[in-house]
Order: sequence, then C-alpha cells, then structure tokens
Amino acid sequence: MKILVTGAAGFIGFHIARRLLEDGYNVIGLDNVNDYYDVKLKRARLKILQDYKPFSFYENNLEDKEAVDHLFKKEALQRVIHLAAQAGVRYSIQHPEVYIQSNIVGTFNILEACRHNAVEHLVYASTSSAYGLNTKFPFSVHDNVSHPVSFYGATKIANELMAHSYSHLYGLPTTGLRFFTVYGPWGRPDMALFLFTKAILASEAIDLYNQGDMVRDFTYIDDIVEGLFRIVKNVPEPDPEWSGDTPNPASSSAPYRLYNIGSNSPVPLMDYVREIEKNLGMEAKLNLMPMQDGDVRKSHADVENLIKVFDYAPKWNIKDGIKNFIQWYVDYYKVSLPTR
Repeated sequence: MKILVTGAAGFIGFHIARRLLEDGYNVIGLDNVNDYYDVKLKRARLKILQDYKPFSFYENNLEDKEAVDHLFKKEALQRVIHLAAQAGVRYSIQHPEVYIQSNIVGTFNILEACRHNAVEHLVYASTSSAYGLNTKFPFSVHDNVSHPVSFYGATKIANELMAHSYSHLYGLPTTGLRFFTVYGPWGRPDMALFLFTKAILASEAIDLYNQGDMVRDFTYIDDIVEGLFRIVKNVPEPDPEWSGDTPNPASSSAPYRLYNIGSNSPVPLMDYVREIEKNLGMEAKLNLMPMQDGDVRKSHADVENLIKVFDYAPKWNIKDGIKNFIQWYVDYYKVSLPTR
C-alpha cells in the first residue's frame, strides 16, 4: 500500500512515517520544511526517514495546487495522512493570514487531489483547540464545537467541515483526529516540554500562564502513532444510525468520522514541570503569568469512541514519557546534566 504523509518532516509526521516504513508500507513524504521552528531538526528527521526504502520525499507547499496535483497523479496513492499545517495557538493571534493559506487553502488542495485520484481514505489532523470555550469535561466528539478561542482552532474546525462536505458530496472517506498536547522525542521546539527543558538547562525562567493553574491531557507520541496506524487502515462507512433530527458530530450519513486521541488522564501543569525538574536534576525558575489570549485552562479527552471502534486507548504516563524525551534531548543536543 502506498501512503502519503503530509508534514513528514514534522513531529507527528516523522513518527508515523517511520512506523509505516518499519511495517513495510510504501511511504511518500510531503513537507515545505519552513522555518517556523528549527529547520535543522526537520532535516535530521528527514535524514532518518530517507534511510528507509521505499521512501520518497517532495519538498513543496500545500498551497501550490499544481505541485500537489502532480504528486497525486504520479504516485497513485491509496491512503493519505494529512498532518501538514501551520501549527501554534499563539502564532495564529499575530499571523492569522498564514493559517488561511496553509490550513484552509492547503487542506482544500489535499481534498481536491484525493477526490480526483480515487484515494481510499483521508486521515487528517484536527486539534483539542477545537473545543474552545467548552467546559463540559471530558471533551467529547459528540459535543458542539462552535466557540473556538484561537484562530488556529477555528481553521481546524473548518477543516472538519470541509472534510465532511467532501465525504457527503463525493463519497470520499475521511477521518479527523483531534490531538491533545502531543509530546515526546523529536518534539516541536515551540511546545511546553521543549521550551521548559531548554530554559531550565539555561537557568532561565519558564513562563507559566494563569499563574500555573493549568491542566493538560498530555499525550505521548507513541500513543498518537499507534492510533494513527490503526485508523488509517480502517476506512469509515456511513453510520446507519445517524439522524439529522439529532445530528451526531462524530459521524454522518456520509463516510466520515471524528476521534479524540488523548491520554484521558489530565495532568496539572505544575506536576508536569516537577517531572521535568526531576529528570534534569535542576529546579525551574517560575515566571507566573496571567491567562493569555487563545488559551484554555483545562483539556481532557474522552476517548470512548477510540476504544469502542479500535479496541485501543493511549497508555503512556508522563513519568515515562518525559524521561524518554529528556534522554533524547540530552543525546541530540549533547547536553551534560548535573551530577546527581
């Protein structure tokens, strides 16, 4: 089976591409390798993937419709895992126009290419940011998500709606995955674990918003990859129980599904910081800040559908997950930790 992974140089894209390659799939990678964060890190991920056979890589923008169409026609893809996007809640506040191009136009181009090239299943990344002002916990894919608090979240909700229209109009099977605060080795430098580790090692203060009173459903990368691996092989069909009288947002009369992938074990941010301190053997300097625009105090994923359909639930805890990340960080950046 030939599978396209967009965002293959990114954190999640790299890990799922490697898992697919290790399991014998023919993987095509697409990424524009932009400088939103360290390009060297992206190139290092790609170098690992390029050691596998067969792996082919295209360095293009999603917004370049001609390039996307050429790739699809040339490669005759069966499945697509669409992870490429402009990420970041905070960045979207200052640069919303970037999100229109990458997340809206780029996803439209992927949908069109899937439609015209008989792709069997499109799996795409959504986000826990879709839940916005929702305060009913845990967050459920069966609940309404019409009040995002970040433009990033708004574009991801738009992607879900776009995907549904293509499932309904053209019969394109689509599955959207709402990821919850993914972390682990080879992670993104703009995410909390990476930022906190780097700052603590440099004896610099870390910014904790809402005075540190935050709770997150931290999800280890191996759990995300296992979920993706199972889901991409399972092509959704129309839900025979779906009704327009009581519309379920998680399914449809079209071949369309939505799932949360989170740990279902929310962790106070201060506990997360303490676990990082323990692994580094250093104490963090805390800069307690007010709540920032676009953020929410708590996230908590309901993964009942994931368990029901795929007999799978994330299982990693922060103790083991953070330990693995710190070990990777120390090895990759050649850091010397304090003697214990």
